[in-house]
Amino acid sequence: MHRAEILGVAGAALLLCAGCGGDGAPAAGARGVIGVSVLTLTNPFFKDIADTITLEAGKHGYDVIAVSGEEDPPTQKNQIKNFIVKKVKALVLCPCDSNAIASAIGEANDAGIPVFTADIACNDPSVRVVSHVATDNYGGGKLAAEAIVEALGGKGAVAILDYPEVESVQFRTKGFLERLEELNASPDVDVTVVARQTGKGDKKASYDATQGILQAHPEIKGIFAINDPSALGAVAALEKQGRLGEIAIVGFDGQPEGKEAIRAGKIYADPIQFPREIARKTVEAIMQYFDGTAPEKEIRIPTALYRKADAENDPELAGR
Repeated sequence: MHRAEILGVAGAALLLCAGCGGDGAPAAGARGVIGVSVLTLTNPFFKDIADTITLEAGKHGYDVIAVSGEEDPPTQKNQIKNFIVKKVKALVLCPCDSNAIASAIGEANDAGIPVFTADIACNDPSVRVVSHVATDNYGGGKLAAEAIVEALGGKGAVAILDYPEVESVQFRTKGFLERLEELNASPDVDVTVVARQTGKGDKKASYDATQGILQAHPEIKGIFAINDPSALGAVAALEKQGRLGEIAIVGFDGQPEGKEAIRAGKIYADPIQFPREIARKTVEAIMQYFDGTAPEKEIRIPTALYRKADAENDPELAGR
């Protein structure tokens, strides 16, 4: 058996289930089970989504089984097959791969199970997703470009720590590049992207990617990292090279560890997301569907630029 398949079976067995019976069936009195598979539960952003969906669905009488896709499409496909076998009332997915997820969504469609996506969309229009709830990643990417130009005083070479397999990241980098082009039309702005490597949204992979970028492009003055784990990987790489105060980092997310790094001056700024709001809106869309009302096909939640001054006054960081 392929390692991914083993992970899929294990992931389906180790369920985060609120109020479910030992076999994954709904608890007595529950209205049914909603299955949730997120990109990874090791990332606090997706854990917030899973936990909040569990809480909000519970208010409506539904149990939730939440599993981690382990950033692996075959693992996630196996989880979806297990949800179909369990005849869950609805599926919520944060796809590990926006293209590869389509076949599994098609199987859920054939089984008559409504599918909702959160944060990351499916790119295949041939399968049916009832509603997609996500950050306005394109707008957030634009804010990241404004922040990097601000951090560099309008001049310098920059690198992008990317994750191109993921639809939400595709929009972040698109917004970043397009806004940067607009800003570069000003005579006092000259910020050029000289490197673009994948950090897979992961701290260790981004550390390695940043090390490679620094070797190939020692002239860089800024890094746009597509999420906080990527930004923190870049921080570690710059600390290792003794260049942390020399190169500005703009992340994306607003996770507690990322916010702490902003407060410490290690990350310049983040366009921050609101994962709990994504989760609440997703549950609202599911309940509308259950009630016979068609929810909005796409629901976009704006980001906000979060700098050091915001971190210094953030009550969530008090005492940390």
